[in-house]
Amino acid sequence: MAGLELLSDQGYRLDGRKASELRKVQARMSVFAQADGSAYLEQGNTKALAVVYGPHEVRGSRSKSLHDRAVINCQYSMATFSTAERKRRPHGDRKSSEMSLHLKQTFEAAVLTELYPRSQIDIYVKILQADGGNYSACVNAATLALVDAGIPMRDYVCACTAGFVEDTPLADLCHAEESGGGTSLALALLPRSGNIALLQMDARLHQDHLDTLIEAAMTACKGLSEVLDGVVRQHLEEVSVLTRD
Repeated sequence: MAGLELLSDQGYRLDGRKASELRKVQARMSVFAQADGSAYLEQGNTKALAVVYGPHEVRGSRSKSLHDRAVINCQYSMATFSTAERKRRPHGDRKSSEMSLHLKQTFEAAVLTELYPRSQIDIYVKILQADGGNYSACVNAATLALVDAGIPMRDYVCACTAGFVEDTPLADLCHAEESGGGTSLALALLPRSGNIALLQMDARLHQDHLDTLIEAAMTACKGLSEVLDGVVRQHLEEVSVLTRD
């Protein structure tokens, strides 16, 4: 897909957004009563579901447990109907294993695991509809689910993608922009400290452009943190009203 199709002469993208504009984010917490924490999040047309169990005793081999901190177990999967092509293996393939590892690394940087030695925290995320930014949607949904479970974190973990089209940095890419052939990166940020939990880039990029792209992704993450904070505060208000009643 040519760059001209992704960005008009007036500076508008395929879905009518400006270069730095985020997709609409909607989210709900406590969507599953059986789990310790859960959340459903829509980031544009990408829809993700996250469920958290724990902290609990390490299941299986005791050699997996760590004496000074909790083990974080992440599992990522995609619904068979999440893309236009039906997936034969919605989980267990190389891409899903890679995404699970990225999520594990991201939340190990954010969760205060030292408060729960010799225990385990399970985070399960599922993409129900994929339209770009799958990793970002999973991180943002899992953050809300961890908050819902009452698990202490250093900060919200907010993730977003960014890419280049004709030397213009675009934030929060949709599927068409991700598959357009340009360079894109995914970044997970702890907004208050400015620490990067994870940075992933699959294609080559000139060093001169790297700082611009990272800056665009970090600005988008800070915008997302305000949205997630609003979701948490609204949920707390709803819970407090129900408790009073």
